[in-house]
Amino acid sequence: MEQLPKMTTEELTKRVSDGKYMLFFSAGWCPDCAFIKPAMPDIEKEFSDYTFLAVDRDENIDLCVDLNVLGIPSFIAYDHGQEIGRFVNKDRKTKEQVEAFVTAL
Repeated sequence: MEQLPKMTTEELTKRVSDGKYMLFFSAGWCPDCAFIKPAMPDIEKEFSDYTFLAVDRDENIDLCVDLNVLGIPSFIAYDHGQEIGRFVNKDRKTKEQVEAFVTAL
């Protein structure tokens, strides 16, 4: 999974403008993020029509505020620059919950 550098909302919009993307918001100190990380390679393989991008919440705090991502781990899906779904809250997420979210898109 590609790790996004620090970027603005405008830069992110340009980055996700062509194709299907799944943003995975997390932080190194977050135990709930650490819980889902081992499942992410399998989730990426299962949903290979999406490009998964990791977003470090601490490095991109302004971007998270702009996107209203106040809890982690969280996911936002884009299709050619348009947000098509979000699974954003502060709760721990299981592999099955993330798969159900992506399947429902």
